[in-house]
Amino acid sequence: MSAEKRESKFIEKAMSAIADPCRLSILQEISRKGEVCCGDVQGLTGLSQPTCSHHIKLLCDSKLLECRKEGRNHYFTLNKMNFKKVSLFFDQFKLD
Repeated sequence: MSAEKRESKFIEKAMSAIADPCRLSILQEISRKGEVCCGDVQGLTGLSQPTCSHHIKLLCDSKLLECRKEGRNHYFTLNKMNFKKVSLFFDQFKLD
């Protein structure tokens, strides 16, 4: 697969992940706090643990989140490099 095709696939997956209101609120909270654990996400969304895990998995699969494991806890941060890629993608649509 060409680099252009891989980049296009990444943008597709990232946009799909961001489009969900729950996942968007999770990303916004992580952006504000810098790092959250799965329990924080559950408290933020009010969703069940399995549903939170599902949303976090999709965000991780889209490569928008990075996960760090410490003991039994998982901590999530934004993948800043990949958010930069998304930002650069949107830069091509500037309407100056």
